[in-house]
Amino acid sequence: MTNSQRVLITAGASGIGWAIVEAFLAQGSLVHIFDVDEAAVSSVIRTRENLSGSVGDVTSEEDVSRLIEELRTKWGGLDVVISNAGIAGPTAPVEDYDPAAWKTVVDVNLNGSFNVVRQAVPLLKDSGGGSILVMSSLAGRFGYPNRIAYSTTKWGLVGFTKTLSLELGPHGITVNSIHPGAVQGERIEQVFAGRAEVSGRTIEEEKAAGMENQAIKSFTDPADIGALAVFLSGPHARTISGQQFPIDGDSKAAQ
Repeated sequence: MTNSQRVLITAGASGIGWAIVEAFLAQGSLVHIFDVDEAAVSSVIRTRENLSGSVGDVTSEEDVSRLIEELRTKWGGLDVVISNAGIAGPTAPVEDYDPAAWKTVVDVNLNGSFNVVRQAVPLLKDSGGGSILVMSSLAGRFGYPNRIAYSTTKWGLVGFTKTLSLELGPHGITVNSIHPGAVQGERIEQVFAGRAEVSGRTIEEEKAAGMENQAIKSFTDPADIGALAVFLSGPHARTISGQQFPIDGDSKAAQ
């Protein structure tokens, strides 16, 4: 099966972003990644056909403007935009939360999404429609103690998505948010190792505790997030818009 599209994925050189890249490439799409990590971009774009990339910061209007002009010259339009770039910020109670860290998380997670989408929408309109997917989180569905900036921005992306859906729907552009929970990979392993060190429990005990609030007792495969992104951008999802898509084992809280 092929579903050739022109796809922009921010923070696509590793992690969940890379899983989404691979899913679209498997469908025969042309994919461009935009990532702040120059070494990661250089290493991955040589590994696949139909894959290109550029280095830049989503918080920089100038960097994003250069990206959009590059895509306009190369492709003449866009079919899919995946706003995936984001950072977690520190873990601290609100009274101890560094105001500078708050501003940084807001700048990347919210302002970065705004910068990319604002400048990419004309390319989607030039193509006669398309899809925008915004990467939120389990923390965009529940409160998340000691992660005030992260949770606030991930909730903010829900309002961002809902508003864009209403605004862009008349142009044939769908907009949805994806809300992963704990995802398989090095990052979650480090989280549980850190928890085990503090609690004195084993890593396996910490993993079991972390899944107590899930109906399905397993972590999400990044490839499943990629498959969901492909579906929501595809021909069978043209009337699905303004929706939140949890992919978290039916979690009941963020922790």
